[in-house]
Amino acid sequence: MKKTLLSVFLVLFLLSSCKQEKKAPEGPTQMQQVMAVHDEVMPKMGTLGKLVGELKSKVDTTETGRQYEAAMKDLQVANTAMMDWMMAFGNRFDSDEILDGKELSEEKQRWLDEEETKVNALKEQINSSIKKAEALLATE
Repeated sequence: MKKTLLSVFLVLFLLSSCKQEKKAPEGPTQMQQVMAVHDEVMPKMGTLGKLVGELKSKVDTTETGRQYEAAMKDLQVANTAMMDWMMAFGNRFDSDEILDGKELSEEKQRWLDEEETKVNALKEQINSSIKKAEALLATE
């Protein structure tokens, strides 16, 4: 009886030790990467507003004035795009999914793939509109 009991414990021990441990993913998760892009561009929203203010006073009917107006509109479109993206993202994912790494359904994983593409395009839009406005203002 002791040998049988010992054998059962030994088998159970071996089986439990053979199970693969679930390892934490190495590096940031896709959700963390998306949020990192958001966190990178969000502080630039103040720069957008500041540049719009600087450009607004320079808009007139001259060719240069129209360039200022175009740059200002690019900044405003980028600002609106950021606000729209944040609203849509918040409607798709809950705080546990965003902040705590809650597992996503297949549908939500597809959404996250879409959102990653969108936030990277948004980053480019914001950065390029700022660069364009700053370059235009630097030529004064």
